[in-house]
Amino acid sequence: QVQLAESGGGLVQAGGSLGLSCAASGPTFSVFTMGWFRQAPGKEREFVASINWRTGYKFYADSVKGRFIVSKDNAANIMHLHMNSLKPDDTAMYYCGFQIQAGGAFGSWGQGTQVTVSS
Repeated sequence: QVQLAESGGGLVQAGGSLGLSCAASGPTFSVFTMGWFRQAPGKEREFVASINWRTGYKFYADSVKGRFIVSKDNAANIMHLHMNSLKPDDTAMYYCGFQIQAGGAFGSWGQGTQVTVSS
């Protein structure tokens, strides 16, 4: 029932900032945690950050902790990812998804938005 759409990707120089958005359409009452994942060419999809939809608890991958900030707007059904101090290694297709319970798999992926960081 829930459809996700990522936006905000683009080309940015190393050290710069970029903001991503994940908009959810449809009811989100079943959402437990919303999360950001990324996948670079030839690599597996990896976890980036997540936020509990009810409590606002945030969790970050070690590779982005201190540089990225995840936030949410429940009324607008939007999750944001503010990326700072970007590195070339951050280059990837960024996806958002959600899980309906702790320990469950993330799913209902959007189409993704490309982030390219130039050196």
